[in-house]
Amino acid sequence: MITAGIDMGTQSIKIAILKDNEPISQVLVSSGFEPTKAAEQAFEEALRKAQLSRNNVKHITATGAAAELAPYSDSTISVIGADARAGVYSFSTARTLIDIGAEEARAVRCDEKGKLLNFVINERCAAGAGTFIEAMARALELKLEDMGPLSLKAEKASQINATCVIFGESDVVTLIHRQEPKPEIARAIYDAMAERISSMVYRLGVNPDVVLVGGVAKDVGFVTSLKKKLGTNVLVPRDPEFASALGAALIAARRMES
Repeated sequence: MITAGIDMGTQSIKIAILKDNEPISQVLVSSGFEPTKAAEQAFEEALRKAQLSRNNVKHITATGAAAELAPYSDSTISVIGADARAGVYSFSTARTLIDIGAEEARAVRCDEKGKLLNFVINERCAAGAGTFIEAMARALELKLEDMGPLSLKAEKASQINATCVIFGESDVVTLIHRQEPKPEIARAIYDAMAERISSMVYRLGVNPDVVLVGGVAKDVGFVTSLKKKLGTNVLVPRDPEFASALGAALIAARRMES
């Protein structure tokens, strides 16, 4: 059985196509100014990669901030519901899942079947999301992909404000003017963001195993800081940026079966 998930994120759109609950095609594109059109093109590309036609897909479930704009969808699911299902699919022992997107972060607690039990969301400020790291990399005049490895070279961390992107960037500029080493500033950025995320997760309760998904999960600097702040190992699945789309496609299969 062929099913698909469409994750309509604020910055990017992810498509996952499954055959008998196994991924066979994944595509990521920028949301742009016309997310529906972008999703249509991404879906057609995913079909081409899988050598399928749209008629082969039995059910499509959409998720994400703009799920209502997803083309071709037969149903929708919340991001937290999709995340819970994807977490247990990737790691059967997963009970706590953290998803950090471009604009918000969320933590989910689930049972052994991927059923959502509780969740918390940090959406008041992008200081706990991917855009915070992007803004800080610009302030340091670093490529985003270079900042994580650089932070691992730090012997200690400077101090910055993690309550707001604007305040945090101001602190980084001050540290640059004081000629603080860039590795130490980078480490401070990740530590500050990890502190914000871990405090959110503690409200939910840390129930191992902890799984991290979203694009930020590919950043070694943040993963290192989060492990330290949570005091536990953090598991990262393959292609963590596709977790919500994968969860949506798995739910599509469940809905067809039922």
